[in-house]
Amino acid sequence: MKELILKYRDKNKYDLSCSETILKASNDYYDLKLNDSAFKMMAPFSGGMYEGEACGIMTGAIAVLGILFTEGVSHTSTILRDAVLEYKSEFNSRFGSKQCNILIGSKRDEITGCSDFIIEGAELLVEIAKKYDK
Repeated sequence: MKELILKYRDKNKYDLSCSETILKASNDYYDLKLNDSAFKMMAPFSGGMYEGEACGIMTGAIAVLGILFTEGVSHTSTILRDAVLEYKSEFNSRFGSKQCNILIGSKRDEITGCSDFIIEGAELLVEIAKKYDK
């Protein structure tokens, strides 16, 4: 997953936000077969929904969990709720917040932006997805 994150963080080729990067890398990693329109749905989650709110790494990962574990609709999935709540809880525990405007103070680098942090969030996604895999 790390290599895929780094691939999609290449500003010269892709210039993606955190949420878009997570979805693009996960599409390759899990062979989700998402089309270009599906990627556009993550655009408004950039920069904590443009106001520094919920971190795009977290929202992107939660979207991936939705694709992986939704059986029909959300309330009929026996796995989705637990996977999402565990991801959010572990994200907050490991990184100290779920808020973009708080996290960028300690996780964003002037040169690489949030690339290293996206890798950490993606690794957590892989852990949680593996734990709940059927």
